[in-house]
Amino acid sequence: MHIAVFNQHHHNPDCPATCRHYTFLEYLAKRHKVSLVTSSAWKQLRITDNYKWVPEGVDLYEQEVPYSNKMGVRRRLVSYGGFAAYSLTKGLALPKPDVIWGVSTPLTTPWMAARVARMRNIPWVFEVQDLWPSFPIEMGAVKKEWLKRRLYRLERNLYHSANHIITLSPDMEDYVVEQGISREKVTTILNGTDLDLAEAASAQQVEALRQQYNLQDKKVVLYAGTYGRANDIPALMQAVELLAERPDIIFMLTGGGFYEPELQKLAERFPNLLLLPPQPRPDVFKLFKLADLSLITFNDLPVLASNSPAKLYDSLACGTPVIVTNPGWTKTFVEKYGCGWYSPAGQPAALAQTIKQVLAVPIELQQAGIRGAAVAKEQFDRQQLAGQVEQILLKVTGQV
Repeated sequence: MHIAVFNQHHHNPDCPATCRHYTFLEYLAKRHKVSLVTSSAWKQLRITDNYKWVPEGVDLYEQEVPYSNKMGVRRRLVSYGGFAAYSLTKGLALPKPDVIWGVSTPLTTPWMAARVARMRNIPWVFEVQDLWPSFPIEMGAVKKEWLKRRLYRLERNLYHSANHIITLSPDMEDYVVEQGISREKVTTILNGTDLDLAEAASAQQVEALRQQYNLQDKKVVLYAGTYGRANDIPALMQAVELLAERPDIIFMLTGGGFYEPELQKLAERFPNLLLLPPQPRPDVFKLFKLADLSLITFNDLPVLASNSPAKLYDSLACGTPVIVTNPGWTKTFVEKYGCGWYSPAGQPAALAQTIKQVLAVPIELQQAGIRGAAVAKEQFDRQQLAGQVEQILLKVTGQV
């Protein structure tokens, strides 16, 4: 089977990112011919040079299209449009695939995947990583009503035209079904994690980090991710201030984004905040194993309650329990499996209190971590999840 993958935001484990598709491409390329149509934007974010840019056996079709999370709306649209034009041209020129796999975001990427599939008369699969256009609309990035209507219409058309739809959470699946799509046409494949990388983070490496950052006898609360406008960072910053009188509790943050300047200023004022630069993927697992508790924070918006945050899976795989602020499926999940706690978004006092209460009972913290590691091994292994993707691709091509 020849699989053509359209994904504007390809990256590898040398980057500070989740690398879901790198693992999936590596799995599929051992069994099938795989062509990747992507941009080179993430190459500039490589921290190390330990991995090939694409897995062995993947044919790379790459365009230089600038992109950054710090871009404004206009520059992002230019980036999206540039890649859409390239992906259409390249999608029509590459050897005819058996199936196309279009990955959002942005919505322009699956839009071009659908066009190429129609023009070449082949099936296509739509992977919904985030709910677009709901996310930019609820975040206030799209203000014109006519444009909102047009984007929602495009979204519905793509759902209907796809031969199958992959979502990353149960709430996303419910949303797609609410758009008039048969549930038989939708499959949830969780974001998942790389269990081999989690296992590779040794106790000796973790202890070395503890010594390096003088964290002996400290309780470490980790936030590993984007400092974006959707991540409830102001509430997290206020929680840091509220717990400044507790020298035994250290907030460790690693990442980058919109609130980075404010966080740097806060770290200068409060010694209980330790800011680390972005980390390559293998090193992130060392930080999760170092931490006593991990924070999964997002703003209180319906669209964000449906997302599938990579740091949830990475943290639980390392045996580190979590506090989530989404009232959606992640809250239900951590409460069901006893591997974390819920604190409402936008309420720093409640977050600070929850952190104190959780850290005050080490035995409960340890047991929650054990339960999280068990559920991660059972449900989050990307090798197994890649096999589920393979079965969907085979099914839409009539090979199973």
